[in-house]
Amino acid sequence: MTKSLAELLARAREYGPLRLAVAAAEDDEVLLAVKAAREQGIATPLLVGQEDKIRVRAQEVGFDLSGVAVYNEPGVAGCARRAVELVSSGQADLVMKGLMSTADILRAVLDKEVGLRTGRILSHVMIYELPGYDHLFFLTDGGMNPAPDLKQKADIVANAVETAHALGIVRPKVAALAAVEVVNPDMPATLDAAALAQMGARGQIKDCLIDGPLALDNAISTEAAAHKGIKSPVAGQADILLVPDIEAGNLLGKAMTYFGHGKSAGIIVGARTPVVLVSRADPHETKLLSIALGVVATKKK
Repeated sequence: MTKSLAELLARAREYGPLRLAVAAAEDDEVLLAVKAAREQGIATPLLVGQEDKIRVRAQEVGFDLSGVAVYNEPGVAGCARRAVELVSSGQADLVMKGLMSTADILRAVLDKEVGLRTGRILSHVMIYELPGYDHLFFLTDGGMNPAPDLKQKADIVANAVETAHALGIVRPKVAALAAVEVVNPDMPATLDAAALAQMGARGQIKDCLIDGPLALDNAISTEAAAHKGIKSPVAGQADILLVPDIEAGNLLGKAMTYFGHGKSAGIIVGARTPVVLVSRADPHETKLLSIALGVVATKKK
C-alpha cells in the first residue's frame, strides 16, 4: 500500500516510462516537471504547443529537448485537441494539462471524434500527504463537478476507489462529508451521505467501506469521533474524503495545501486514461507528483 508521495514516485518509476502528451507545454513549471519525469524514467514527453516558446522556455530551465517530440500547435483549442488525439490514436498513453484552462483540455477530452469518452462520469481526485498523518488522503471532487446529485456522487466514489486501488489500498474507507454527523432534512448533503452509506451497506457501492454523514473532524480524528460517541469503521480512519460540492472540495484542498502545508497530486479519472490536471499555479513538484499518479493509475487499469 502506498503511504507517501515518495512511495508513489517509486512506484511510478517501476511502471514507467509512459508516453505523456502535454498540452500547452510552454510553461517553466510544466517543463521542469516533465524534465524530472523524463530523468526519473517516469514519462517520455510529447510536447504540444507553441514550438518557439517551448524551445525558449526549455532552454531557460535547462531542459535539453534532444530526442523529444515537439508538435507546433499555436492555438489553444488545436493544442488541446492534438494532445488528446495523440492518446486516442495510440501514440501516447496519457495526457497532461499545461498552460491552459481546465475547460479547454476537457473540451478536447470529451470531443466525440478524438476524445477519450467512456460513458462514465469524469471526476477529479487529489491525493494529499499531510504532516502528522501516516497515510495519504484522497479528496474528491473539488475540481470537476459543481453540484453532483446522489447518483453522480456514487460514481465519483467509484472513480476515487479505483484510484485508491491503483495505489494498493484494497478496501479504502470513504467518508461522505457534511457539516454535521447527523442526518438533517434541512441539509441535503447529510441526506446524500446517509443514502451513500446505505448503498455501500447493500453492495451498490463496491470495494470500499463508506459511511456518512461525517464531519471532517470525526472523519480523520479517532479522538474527535470517540468524543462525539461515533461508532463507525470509517470514523477517524478515512482514506477518501467525499465532499458535497466543488466549493467545499476547492476550499478544503487549498486549506490542506496552504494551512496544512500538504503536498499533493491530482488527476481526472473516468476517461479512457487519466488526465494529469492540477492548477496552473501549482509548482513543478506538484505537477511531477501528478504525472506519477497518472502513470500509476494508467498501469493499474
